[in-house]
Amino acid sequence: MSDAKFIDKVPPRTLVIPDEYAGSRLDQVLSDQFPEFSRSRLQHWIKLGLVELDGQTCKAKQRIRGGELIRLRPIPQDEVEAEAQAMELDIVYEDAQLLVINKPPGLVMHPAAGNPDGTLLNGLLNHHPPLQQVPRAGIVHRLDKETSGLLVVAKTLQSQHALVEQLQARSVKREYLAIVQGEMIAGGSVDAPIGRHPVNRLRMAVNETGKQAVTHYRIEQRYRAHTLLRVRLETGRTHQIRVHMHHIRHPLLGDPLYGGRLKLPAGISDELVTALKQFRRQALHATRLELLHPELGRPIAWETPVPADMRQMMDLLAEDAGG
Repeated sequence: MSDAKFIDKVPPRTLVIPDEYAGSRLDQVLSDQFPEFSRSRLQHWIKLGLVELDGQTCKAKQRIRGGELIRLRPIPQDEVEAEAQAMELDIVYEDAQLLVINKPPGLVMHPAAGNPDGTLLNGLLNHHPPLQQVPRAGIVHRLDKETSGLLVVAKTLQSQHALVEQLQARSVKREYLAIVQGEMIAGGSVDAPIGRHPVNRLRMAVNETGKQAVTHYRIEQRYRAHTLLRVRLETGRTHQIRVHMHHIRHPLLGDPLYGGRLKLPAGISDELVTALKQFRRQALHATRLELLHPELGRPIAWETPVPADMRQMMDLLAEDAGG
């Protein structure tokens, strides 16, 4: 089906460009403000005249002053080139607009170098083939490969737009359970910007030139040399909880990038020593998700317990603390 047949079928998106983008290229602004679409797709739409800046057609490299009105007319089409693959998905909820998945640890979100297939995106395309026409197969937020728990998938362009708007407005409530190293005394918040690590490009870091990142946490359970936290995200930066916990010197147990050297408390059992040494992923689980349903217009929430590996670790740490 040609692009032209789609133009009038999707409501246009409008946006007043924040002043902070003054001097930036138009395509960079669009990529930030409409993250559900790839930058190359946005550039293509600019060339087709589907993006207007203060009512005028524009160019991708055009510089922004701030305060301009953007009008974007998206075109639904096959945005996803990955193949559908049969996969057992733990579906917590599904209707015509949404899918809520309980992702297991070890599952990669998108195909990329080193993981060309076998990803959640491949499984989603098999479960619901029309997701082929939704950017990123409807995935609007991510969980790291070794982080488990709840994430929402949009099944239509309209619901994807609504969910992205909620994420940008910080109205989606996301809570995690995390086991961190060290015994914490009280809960608190971390308000520290996050950007790419200046040396190790695989890592993120607290960086003054990074984007604002805010994490709130409270204590769920104290152990002898570890703490179970309930963490709430206000923003959604890459590796945010992992970076912020490392920043306050309480890295996540098992974190291969930010965990540092494993510290074993004195007098622990051989069973706990073995379990701590063998726990090779960040102990992080997205346990609760709440959002405004894009069609029903009311809040809806889901919860899921921690997976077996974290549950076993929590039991062993509690037994050690009790002993």
